Amino acid sequence: MFIRTFLFSLLMLSAFSGCRKTEKAKVNSPLTFSTSFESIDDFKGFYIVPQNYMNTSSHQLTSELFHSGNYSHKAWIYGGNPENTASQNNNHRAYPTIQFQKTAGGVFHTPCYISFWVWLEMDLVAHTPENQWFSFATLTTDSTDNWSRTILVNLSCEGFVHLMHVPLQGEKIWDFQTSSLTFPKKEWVNIKIYIDTRPEKGYAKVWQNGILVSSAKIADGNGLLAQAHFGLYAAPSVSSGTVYNDDLEINEVSGE
Repeated sequence: MFIRTFLFSLLMLSAFSGCRKTEKAKVNSPLTFSTSFESIDDFKGFYIVPQNYMNTSSHQLTSELFHSGNYSHKAWIYGGNPENTASQNNNHRAYPTIQFQKTAGGVFHTPCYISFWVWLEMDLVAHTPENQWFSFATLTTDSTDNWSRTILVNLSCEGFVHLMHVPLQGEKIWDFQTSSLTFPKKEWVNIKIYIDTRPEKGYAKVWQNGILVSSAKIADGNGLLAQAHFGLYAAPSVSSGTVYNDDLEINEVSGE
């Protein structure tokens, strides 16, 4: 009787341990997010910038141009906005946000790789009081509506893709920045981003069609990628232009 009871206990302990291991593996599985912009349901529950924002920009899913599938995200500008002031941000906006804190998996833990395809028709020029710029991606470590700490991937009026707000908010101090490889217009281009916001390890890199174009430290990270947006985000003085996004993937990866 004792032997049978002992063997049964061992069997139950083994089964329980197996369940715990399975659950642990599930919890530790890397988080992923992907969309080819085939359905607005991919952004259900997330904030989406209203149409005709400031009467100068709009966006939609469209079948007129796409990288794969049947649709892409299109955003366009049809008028300039007043210049920004200390109390009013008048940047062009036309995009859906991705708010990981609202998903079952929660916020992403960096490092992460982000890849997407973009087609851009927009002329940027030197302008007073600030040069014109376009932003391909905005990433934040902040889970609130403030988006108080952001890292951006921008296009300068000189035509170069570069990181913005590195190492700190408002700065653009790079370890490497291309000054020769410009961004091609009116064709599909792959943008890939590596972001690591862990304290003491913070770093970001950007590749354009597989070629490194910008890299920099992140000095004040918290280890998280909480929210993001892609699509249209541009300087208020830009008065026209169109951008398409397609085949977006965001993946957690193992860190060192």
